[in-house]
Amino acid sequence: MAEHPANLPTNSAPKSPPTSGRWSPVESQRSEIDRVYTDFTPGFLDPTFSRLPSAFHSHAPAIDFVEKNDTYELTAELPGIDAKELDVTLTDGILTLKGEKNEREERKDGHYYLCERRYGSFRRDIRLPEAVDSEKIDASIANGLLKVNLPKTPNAQKSNRKIAIKAS
Repeated sequence: MAEHPANLPTNSAPKSPPTSGRWSPVESQRSEIDRVYTDFTPGFLDPTFSRLPSAFHSHAPAIDFVEKNDTYELTAELPGIDAKELDVTLTDGILTLKGEKNEREERKDGHYYLCERRYGSFRRDIRLPEAVDSEKIDASIANGLLKVNLPKTPNAQKSNRKIAIKAS
């Protein structure tokens, strides 16, 4: 029979009440999730970092990866990113998408002044199938969509065949 651990590490620190003085179900749930992560993986979650504004976190773009007969197509959503702000590289079978956006908008009118800034960087690494012909990869960006065409090698195209399924 398997032995069960006698004691699991627990966080016995007292729970602090919300700063607003009222009970918040969202804050309560967040505290409970933080406690669970801290109990099972000490040092994994730094409470000060988890509450920083989202501008301090790096966000990877959403991608679609589709296989067709003779090629793979990767599409990444990159709204507001120009080709000069984007870097696409291939190293040891890993396609890396990196970019940085730094935008500033100022408006002045007789009674107000508005200045907005948007900035941030991202990185996304995608391991490519071995069947990709790395010499023929091409990419283009338009209207916030990056499209990367990843042609298959001739051997990979020939090795695909349909297998018949027998009904019993």
